[in-house]
Amino acid sequence: MDSLVIVDAANVVGSVPDGWWRDRRGAAERLRDALPGRADSGLPGLVEPPLELVLVVEGAARGVASVPGVRVVSAYGSGDDAIVELVAHEGAGRDCLVVTADRGLRERVQALGARVTGPRAVWGGTGHGGAS
Repeated sequence: MDSLVIVDAANVVGSVPDGWWRDRRGAAERLRDALPGRADSGLPGLVEPPLELVLVVEGAARGVASVPGVRVVSAYGSGDDAIVELVAHEGAGRDCLVVTADRGLRERVQALGARVTGPRAVWGGTGHGGAS
């Protein structure tokens, strides 16, 4: 079974001070567009392919469309709650990695058995920085 990688869009986008706050939807779309290569190559040292990539968006970024290799889930409440639900329902019984720097979210998903890593895991090689 493929590994499941869930990306906290708001947290990952917010890790790079590139003006994302002026266009949250556009920033989420740029992140989404940077991810398909990760679905093919994996996240070195963390997850080998094949993997399923899910990008969770919230707020002004809701409605961003999925693209081949990246399923986008729009949270209609808290993005963190949507991620926890995905881990609980789709991550059970499989390798699950959540990409976020949010400490509270990290604790919640680790309690469900998911692994966590920071934003650098997906930004690496895309011209963006960000701390992991």
